[in-house]
Amino acid sequence: MTGKEFQKKYGIIGRSKEIKDLVDIIMQVAESDISVLITGSSGVGKEVFARAIHGYSKRKNKDLVSVNCGAIPEGILESELFGHKKGSFTGAVENRKGYFEIADGGTLFLDELAEMPLTTQVKLLRVLETGEIMPLGSEKVTKVNVRIIAATNKNLQTEVDSKRFRSDLYFRLKAVSLHIPELRKRPEDIPILANHFLLQYAENNKLGTLEISHDALDFLTNYSWPGNVRELKNVIESAAALTKSGILGVNDFAYLTEPQSFEESRFLPIHSNKSPETIDREIILKALIEIKNDLNQLKSMAAKAVVSEDVNYSRVENFSEVKSLAQLEKEAIRNALEFTKWNKRKAAKILGISERTLHRKIKEYEIYD
Repeated sequence: MTGKEFQKKYGIIGRSKEIKDLVDIIMQVAESDISVLITGSSGVGKEVFARAIHGYSKRKNKDLVSVNCGAIPEGILESELFGHKKGSFTGAVENRKGYFEIADGGTLFLDELAEMPLTTQVKLLRVLETGEIMPLGSEKVTKVNVRIIAATNKNLQTEVDSKRFRSDLYFRLKAVSLHIPELRKRPEDIPILANHFLLQYAENNKLGTLEISHDALDFLTNYSWPGNVRELKNVIESAAALTKSGILGVNDFAYLTEPQSFEESRFLPIHSNKSPETIDREIILKALIEIKNDLNQLKSMAAKAVVSEDVNYSRVENFSEVKSLAQLEKEAIRNALEFTKWNKRKAAKILGISERTLHRKIKEYEIYD
């Protein structure tokens, strides 16, 4: 089977080098029973690749069982994975198989693996090393033959460094690691994905021929897609549902705007449904935050100047305009208090200090309402 045939059979859409390289690796490792770790941002299609690995493996005639570790409450995740015996805990009215037993002979896809509690990670490592599970309430181990494919949108090395993920489990899983790049890093895949989702939508809803104009495809290709393939699919389906002409143009996607940094957008006119009072309060809040940041920068600069004794007073044109750090701090505190109508808890939060420190500063600077 060629790479193109593989992609077509298992629904991997894309013509970028990154996708072709991933397909080559999958075709090499799929037929073995080695565990695979798939990483990538939310929405890149990690489950599609997991299904392709299972579908091309020797286990393809058995089940692929998908488990979202982040969607199952911590208290019952262990029971869901390993099963339980009747009476093992309140509510256990009968024996129940866990996902490992259900997937016996097949593949278990553990999505959002980084959300798994440390105690459950220990038992997962045992399964990987021994192929044995022990249901809750049981005194006997059960042998299972399951291939593990895990996925996460987090950096597991960072999670290991932060003691939120076991290093031994991480090293056990990362033997074969596939990273799916964000959609914005493979823009050549966007047009083919957009056309695929449009055709799929038309077929599923028994509609006539739908098209996307060249200008619209260029527009979509230049968008950053923070939600990746999932966002693109939703956008195409929404536009297809609302179109009257049958041809999706740029105007059908005009609401897609790139997120701007605060520095880029702070002075630009915007349309908002908020009341003028709310907008004014938000502007004042941003200004107070800036004052706080400026004050911290001044403190840092002053500290460096004292150490280096490298202060060039000749650069100050009017010394009377220079304010001391204490004056600036006092002004910032008063502005925060007036903005919050002397709610000290809120003011302290805005200033980034504790309420106790705020009370001390108020007394120190003799700030009164």
